[in-house]
Amino acid sequence: MTKNRRSDERVSTNLPARWDGLSGKNEARIEDLSLGGCFVNTKGRVDIGEVVGIEIRLPSGEWLQLRGEVASYMVGTGFGVLFTFLTEDEEQALRELIS
Repeated sequence: MTKNRRSDERVSTNLPARWDGLSGKNEARIEDLSLGGCFVNTKGRVDIGEVVGIEIRLPSGEWLQLRGEVASYMVGTGFGVLFTFLTEDEEQALRELIS
């Protein structure tokens, strides 16, 4: 059994997203989300430690733009991101989205 390193509660989601990293721009879906990070379901490739820009489509149709660091990567499945650069407005938007 492994210890869960996440300190923020996660919620299951299925939100359209797109992200931009060293491999270029890619389409994705956000499968789970917390104040601390998310899982990005995508076929695009990333490197652990890479900083990526993520845009999550909100139910209102607007896009929430975030940045974070890739914490894990599964080839052909996607990657986990830690939000390391959140502004107060971005954090508030995330709180509203996951509540």
